[in-house]
Order: sequence, then structure tokens, then C-alpha cells
Amino acid sequence: MQLISRGKYTARQSVAPQDIKAAQRLRYRAFLRRENEGGGREALDVDAFDEICTHILIETVKDGQLACVFRILPLASGAELPNCYSAQYYDLSALESFEGGMLEIGRFCTDPDITDPNVLRCAWAALTRYVDANDVALMFGCSSFAGTNELAYDAAFALLAERHIAPKRWMPQVKAPRVFDFSKRLSGARPDRRAAFRDMPPLLRTYLAMGGWVSDHAVVDDQMDTLHVFTGVEVARVPGARAQRLRIAAQG
Repeated sequence: MQLISRGKYTARQSVAPQDIKAAQRLRYRAFLRRENEGGGREALDVDAFDEICTHILIETVKDGQLACVFRILPLASGAELPNCYSAQYYDLSALESFEGGMLEIGRFCTDPDITDPNVLRCAWAALTRYVDANDVALMFGCSSFAGTNELAYDAAFALLAERHIAPKRWMPQVKAPRVFDFSKRLSGARPDRRAAFRDMPPLLRTYLAMGGWVSDHAVVDDQMDTLHVFTGVEVARVPGARAQRLRIAAQG
């Protein structure tokens, strides 16, 4: 099912097992190859949530090359949160009272060899169209920093601690065995904004530009070799100008 076509790229939902396999192959290259050099053409990133999620593929119009993938899991209400990927790592009980539909976004990545910013513009246009069509009130997921050395991201975590911590009423609590409590560790630090945004994952920068917020701690995920923070975006609180631009793009 095609969601949108913009310029050189088109976004569609997976319709066959080979689509999911292609997504898993690209995810391996994006997330795991640095830890497992080589791996061969058929190396895949697979987990149990692939079976219950819808996969979105961003491909080139010209030759169908896969440029970006992510998966989505719609939740009718907070009561369904225990079934999502993020609930493995965070206690999300505070969000169970959130009113409105939710959408978990996961395994968002682009082909490491493609740097065209229009790929992400197409992806966000597709997401915007889906969110509006399905009355999604909260988008959320895990934003990942490569590697598990928190010292490499002091500026980024200091900025998150200063300006982007979740409202107390929605705050995810600690559940994972290893966490970096950056909100306490870096409290009062004066972040270097330029360094912070330079070292921040592009996806997280986009979430923050939409008024997103994060958990007060990062999970140390040795399996994926990442540090990740729970990230939420309340759709009704996306700044008006940003929301307008996204919806204009979604009309393409």
C-alpha cells in the first residue's frame, strides 16, 4: 500500500514477507554491522516485534532501491503499552492514563550509503499522513546514540536534561538493569548547544523540533550497542509552523 510519493522517493507499507526481510537486511547494515564486521548480504536484524508491526519502506522511484525503513505499532490506548517494544526497557505505567491513540515508531534507519535529506522528508511526510488519518495523539519510541560510552555525549545529554525532560505526569520510570541517569548526573551543567546537536541522532533532533520530550535516563543496551532514551511527541503540542510544513509535505 503506497502512502505517499515525493520527488525521487515513494513510501509504502510492507505487503509481503520479502519486504520485511529487506527491511531487516537494511537494519542490520545500519545498526549492527559496526559490531559484526562483514555479516554477508543475508545478515538480518530480527526480533519478535517484526511480526506485530507494520513496516514502512522508503524506496527510489527510479529503481526501487530501499533507502529508509521503520516500523510502526498502533495502540488504541495506554492500556496496550505493555505490548510495545519500549516497555521492555521502561516502566510506562504513567502513560497508561494518556487519552488518545498512540503510535510506536521503531528501528528507524536509512541506508548508510545514502545522504539525500529528501529521504527523511519523504519518511516524515508518510508518517504525518498516517498520524492524521488515524487520529494519533502520541508518537513515541527509543532514540538511539551509537555506542554505550555516555561520556561521548555529555553535551547532548546535558541539553536534554536542561530543556527536554518529559512532563512529570508522563515520566517513564527505570526498568532496565543498566541505565545512565543523565538528569541527575548532569544537573546544572551548561551544555554546549552546538556540540549537543552535532552529537545527537538526527531522528532525535527532529523529535525535539516537534516539541518532543525524553525520559530522564538512558538505557545502556549492550545487545544493540546503543544508549537510548524514551522519546515522546504529543501531536497536539507540535508547534503550529512545524505542523503546517509537515502537513503540506504530506499532501504530495
